[in-house]
Amino acid sequence: MTATSSIKTVAALAGLLATLPVDLAVTAIALIRRVPPPVVDATDRRRTVLVTGGKMTKSLSIARAFHLAGHRVILAESAKYRFTGHRFSRAVDKFHCIPEPTSPHYADALLDLVKREEVDVFVPVASPAASVHDADAGEFLGDFCDVVHGNSRTVRMVDDKDRFSEFARSAGVRVPDSRRITDPAQIAEFDFPPGREYILKRIAYNPVGRMDLTKLSDATPERNLQFAASLQISEDDPWILQEYIAGQEYCTHGTARAGSLQVYACCESSAFQVNYEMVDKPEILSWVQTFVSRLGVSGQYSFDFIEGDDGHAYAIECNPRTHSAITMFEGHPRLAAAYLDDNHPMIVPEPDSLPTYWIYHELWRLLTEPGRRRRVRVIARGRDAIFAAWDPLPYLLVHHLQIPSLLVKSLVAGKDWTRIDFNIGKLVETGGD
Repeated sequence: MTATSSIKTVAALAGLLATLPVDLAVTAIALIRRVPPPVVDATDRRRTVLVTGGKMTKSLSIARAFHLAGHRVILAESAKYRFTGHRFSRAVDKFHCIPEPTSPHYADALLDLVKREEVDVFVPVASPAASVHDADAGEFLGDFCDVVHGNSRTVRMVDDKDRFSEFARSAGVRVPDSRRITDPAQIAEFDFPPGREYILKRIAYNPVGRMDLTKLSDATPERNLQFAASLQISEDDPWILQEYIAGQEYCTHGTARAGSLQVYACCESSAFQVNYEMVDKPEILSWVQTFVSRLGVSGQYSFDFIEGDDGHAYAIECNPRTHSAITMFEGHPRLAAAYLDDNHPMIVPEPDSLPTYWIYHELWRLLTEPGRRRRVRVIARGRDAIFAAWDPLPYLLVHHLQIPSLLVKSLVAGKDWTRIDFNIGKLVETGGD
């Protein structure tokens, strides 16, 4: 870690310490007032639900939904994130540390947890690095509990940007033109159509480089080769050359059971997405329903779209896991049932649901970016995705235990990080999860 990185880490810790009195006061007021939780449809069959990915806000949102409906919630996360603020939620009945998803003992640990806690339903809230491992574990657990996740074959297919595009084309839904690239030399061989631009995207998850949208075209042959050569593309680390479509980006969350879309949300999107507000895009909904129906399986499937100048939506990738847009369903009366029951009618965020954000991201933007009036409006008309008056401790402890503990660990270990992501509860590091 460089001196600059150390200063950055210490400054972040100092900033969180400075806001502690305010957050303590907000939390104390909420606890004293004893605000009742929202009323949702109570279940007539109480189940024990295992939710993983405990460091992320989306796991908290799902845990709250199951708890409010009357279910027992077991939250799990790796030891690295044992101080997640979400473990202190009123919605969590028990918290367990489990091995990292990449560990050879991951599936065995989950099975042991399922047996010990008599788990009825496994709902993985996966990080990008965990989706495939959760699918493998899910096949292992399927004889012992219901698994709300795609099977190994499906998750591997949709998680591969190239194979996903091929399947989408076979399903008759729109995706951009693309090619699988396993050698930089293929860029020189590719016949770029005149007037069209392409970008290179790593097929494996790339937490830092995913925001690099360097445009390649027939007009820039030398830059095309130089850029491709800098990416260490290989057979073992393939990339996709994908046509760049300019336009408005959208993201969706979908939960399916047996090929039926039962939970759906759609929002405007961006490269670093920390604001969610439901929008009505019938073509995108139809696209997702068609794709999920063609898959014919259960699981959580999130898609990224671009609406091009031609007015049509093109899916650019699928992420087979929970999307943070699930935060818009906070307090929805039927979210738990839509996750757990077959043949449930599709639900979307309630008409009066507020847009969600993470207040610390908004405050940072307020201090460092232009357009302060717009940021103030965003804060005024929405709500923090973590804070709930009936369940305030996660808000306090994410910001003043979970993140500070990671910053201190980073400082001691001498590791650098690029940003703090309060949404997914971690420090974003090169080569991280």
